[in-house]
Amino acid sequence: MTAELVRGQNHTLPQTRLEIRVSAGSPVVAGATLGDENGVVRGAEWIAHPGSPQLPGLEVSQQAAAGHRLAVDLEALPETVHRVTVLLALPVGVGGPTRFGTTAAPFVAVTGLDGTEIATFTLTGLDAESAVSALELYRRQGAWKVRAVGQGYAAGLAEMLADQGLAGAAELAASIQEAVARSLARSVAPPPPRTPEGDRVRQASGPSDPGPAPAAPPQPPAATPVQPTAEPGTASAPTPGGPINYAHPRRQHAAPPTPPPTAPPAQPGQAAQPVAGDATGWSMDERLYNQIWGMFEDLARAAAAYRSAVDFAESRMDQELDRSLSDPRNRIGGAGDHAREEARAKRDELTARAREVLDRDLAQLAAEAAVVEPALPAAYAGWDNPVWHAHRIPMELPMALRLGDLHLPERTGLRIPLLVRLPLERGIWVDSGRTASEAAALLDSDRLRRLAMETAVLHAARLLAVYPPGEFSVHVIDPAGSAAGPLAPLVDAGVLAGPPAAGPQGVGSVLAHLTRRVDLVQMAVRAGAADSLPPDLDTGEQLLVVNDFPHGFDDRAVTQLRYLADEGPAVGVHLLMVADREDASAYGPVLDPLWRSLLRITPVADSHLADPWVGHAWTYEPPVTPPGSRVLEQVLAAVTAARRAAGR
Repeated sequence: MTAELVRGQNHTLPQTRLEIRVSAGSPVVAGATLGDENGVVRGAEWIAHPGSPQLPGLEVSQQAAAGHRLAVDLEALPETVHRVTVLLALPVGVGGPTRFGTTAAPFVAVTGLDGTEIATFTLTGLDAESAVSALELYRRQGAWKVRAVGQGYAAGLAEMLADQGLAGAAELAASIQEAVARSLARSVAPPPPRTPEGDRVRQASGPSDPGPAPAAPPQPPAATPVQPTAEPGTASAPTPGGPINYAHPRRQHAAPPTPPPTAPPAQPGQAAQPVAGDATGWSMDERLYNQIWGMFEDLARAAAAYRSAVDFAESRMDQELDRSLSDPRNRIGGAGDHAREEARAKRDELTARAREVLDRDLAQLAAEAAVVEPALPAAYAGWDNPVWHAHRIPMELPMALRLGDLHLPERTGLRIPLLVRLPLERGIWVDSGRTASEAAALLDSDRLRRLAMETAVLHAARLLAVYPPGEFSVHVIDPAGSAAGPLAPLVDAGVLAGPPAAGPQGVGSVLAHLTRRVDLVQMAVRAGAADSLPPDLDTGEQLLVVNDFPHGFDDRAVTQLRYLADEGPAVGVHLLMVADREDASAYGPVLDPLWRSLLRITPVADSHLADPWVGHAWTYEPPVTPPGSRVLEQVLAAVTAARRAAGR
């Protein structure tokens, strides 16, 4: 039976190989410290954190995430260690919550490797704290116990580490937050909180088969509901600041959600058939969006359970072999061979059972993907989807946009669309560097730069195609004029706000124009005086595409670009940069905040993105148009026609 602990309560641990699972309402940093018999952390080498995630008997996540799995082997800890303290902290300087009082209460569970819960603890009552000691595992009279702690620290990670006796706590806390900031540049943003109706709706199916794979941790209640999408014929709530509103998301109304479609009842002995849009939501687009995120999470957790089960099987085999070979009687003759064969057979059996469970889950997800993909609206669909051939420029902004596909090595053919919410919350960086991945290293620099710019053009075209006419403008900075080929579809269709800017004067003119727009709209929104804006100011959303940064940028231009990256998204100005980070090394660390603020994607397949639940490295596949297809030209022609019809 699971022990539901309250602050200060303890519980005996029946085993020494454990997982500690963390669920939080927003991304948190998870780590652990080792303490001696007095609870003192003797040095930085006694702390597992994102910058140094592994210690003997202990492994933690390498990034901030809404869910974590920490692996603990108490028998593998040094003899001098008598306490393991699990700590949680909010990331600093990334625009997220700054205190636990504004997020859902974190939930921590101690489980066995088979997923069986031993003890759980919900950290309620937190307010101004930005770091907390969640629980501790401690040795008492030769046995290990777990205690719910819940001690918060308003001064953050540095105060918490100092409280455990660590010298140089402030410096180490800063280095941990720096490691977290670096990892956030590669992570997919977690989905927004789910609807009040609860978790994702799944059609009827039988109970899961038992297996060695750990179960997914329970989720805490969402802090706030997803803002619903306005349906035709419903009234939208008024928004502050007049007609200018770049909030995310920006649609809300009081109509009840439409019930999701249901599948016909399954025949006895058969699995229920998947249905497109079987998640909760206020419109079909929102239901599909939530369904895709549910598939993303299901695949992440299914793969994590399989990998954990395989690791457990390997570890168990190693332990059995060690015990067998430690007996001198088994070192000669057939006894040792028999013990090895038996240990390997158990390993193979556990691995096979885990693979059966994984294959079952993957088959269900593949069947769901086959149903969902053809039903996607254009904003969510790949360029090879026939929906683009009948696409009409919408009169309402869709909920999200597809940036490509993600897959895991367990089944490379099962692709999950990578969706980001609209309006964009952060800019995008298309990495044109050859050192970024093995696939990029195989291409010459010119070819890779061209592919990167072609990828940026596809993203810009998709944004133009899903925004209502006149509500989205695209500016291009091409300092050396080297991207004329990839930019030709946008230029020929006449959908750019002006010719691509080249040379120092052109770069300065575009940056000055957009900087002025950000300044004016910021002042108008803060003062609630949108009507006072100059009549010639375009208050629609803007995208700035920058090719081959930082070539052609002086110090002033770099400062303006950083300003647009920091302040632009809140008032509808977004960056889409094509750059090689190595080329910007001459600026030193001054550009590091810029890179961290952007979502890095690649023009070739690369396993650099991480999910917000278990931190898997996902392979990102960039969007491409089918060979010989003219879908891009057709879509841009539709954008031009819609603008003419609207008089824009």
